[in-house]
This record gives sequence, structure tokens and C-alpha cells, in this order.
Amino acid sequence: MASRTTRPVGTVTRGTTNPNRLRRMDRWIAATHGAELRRAADPLAVDLGYGAAPWTAVELLGRLRTVAPHARVVGVEIEPERVAAAKPYEREGLAFRHGGFEVPVPGRPLLIRAANVLRQYDEEQVAAVWRGLCARLAPAGGGSRGGLLVEGTCDEIGRRHVWVALGPEGPRTVTFATRLGSLDHPSDLAERLPKALIHRNVPGEPVHAFLRDFDRAWAAAAPYASYGARQRWLRTVRDLAADWPVTDGPARWRQGEITVAWEALAPR
Repeated sequence: MASRTTRPVGTVTRGTTNPNRLRRMDRWIAATHGAELRRAADPLAVDLGYGAAPWTAVELLGRLRTVAPHARVVGVEIEPERVAAAKPYEREGLAFRHGGFEVPVPGRPLLIRAANVLRQYDEEQVAAVWRGLCARLAPAGGGSRGGLLVEGTCDEIGRRHVWVALGPEGPRTVTFATRLGSLDHPSDLAERLPKALIHRNVPGEPVHAFLRDFDRAWAAAAPYASYGARQRWLRTVRDLAADWPVTDGPARWRQGEITVAWEALAPR
């Protein structure tokens, strides 16, 4: 059990947030991790670093409960004033705590979401933070893959988002998600790469090659644009999947998403 008297681990971030900013990430979590949450005796989720306002934690609870009615969410913030401001929003299934990367909640969460947090850290710090957070997740066993850490970055209104999903064993996948009507080229998502990848978007690195191929497939699928951006995206991802280990299928692609195995994009 994490100590409630432990000094929070981490530094204060800018805390910028907006309602509905993390909807794409939340929908993906509900779709891909909902069964794990639903089966759990205590489906605990942590919104780590929710920011200056509690909207993302409030929304996470609502979205998780569409797939796991007994889910509960704890919002964790390193700035005490932000926790105090969030307290009036507490209700059944929703609480707020002062803390940081030590994740000061009893037990082992089945989900930790850390959005727009590590972007403000140095790249060299990411691996240690990931290891610490993964160690706090519910372990695998008994037919469960264990808890899930979702760490990534999005723009201010949630149109473009890239996140890494990690289990107790480490990184699993990278997901690119976008509002298709706002997309000129898939490589526009590069500006929202999480900290582990954003400085690796240079020639010779896998993520750079992936985004290059993504743009080429998008250009080749231009004739499908007459049927709408979604049809062009679907064709693009199908073509891209011939050369890259895409782990999801058309049901997620239609949402403006594509998920790729971490090993294919991991920094060299």
C-alpha cells in the first residue's frame, strides 16, 4: 500500500486542461480495457496529473461506467491547491488525492491514465517514470493481462492525440487518434507524439519511417477522399498494415485511430 505521508514524486506542471479534451483516449480505454475493468472486483482507475480543473477525472468516470458500472476514479495531483479546488466535485466513485508518480492510492490500480504530464519532463526521465508507474499496476494473472498505463499527449481541444499503452511488463502499443476532418496529412500527428518518441522523429528512427510511410499511403489513397475523410483513412490504414504491425481493426480505424505494436516504433 502506498503511504499517504510520502512526499509526492514529480514536479508541478502547467495544469492546462479543457472539458472533453481526452475523449479519444477515454473511448479507446473503454473499448480495449473495458472487459478487464468489468471483471475486476475493484475496478480502480487513476487520473494522474488531471490539472488545474477536475474535468478529465469527472469525464473518465462517466465513460468507464458505460462499460464497467462499478468503476471508480481517483484524481491525483501534485499541487495541493488543485486538489482542494476539486474536492467539491467528489461523489460516489470519484475522489481526489494529493500526490505524484508514487500514485498514493490503496491497492493496485487497474488503470492509470497520465495525459499531457510527461511532455514537460526530459526524455531521459521517461523510462524511470514508466517503470515506477507500471510497478503500481494490478499484476497479470488468473486470465487477466493486469493493469494498463496509458501515457500520451493531445492538443488543447483533443483533435489530435498519440499515446503509449503499457502493462505491468512494459510498453505494448502506440495509438494515433485524430479528428479526421481536421487532418491534412497523418504526419500532422507528429507534434503530439509522447515524450518517449517526439525527439525521435528524425531520419533513421522507426517512428520517422512510420510517419513517412503513413503520409505516402495517405497520398496514394487520395481518390477515396471523394467518399469522405473516413474512407480515405480506412484505405490508408489497410495499406499501411501490409508493412507495419497494426494491432487493431476496422472498428477502431473508423474512429480515426490506428494502433501499432510498440516494438515497431521504439527508439533505437
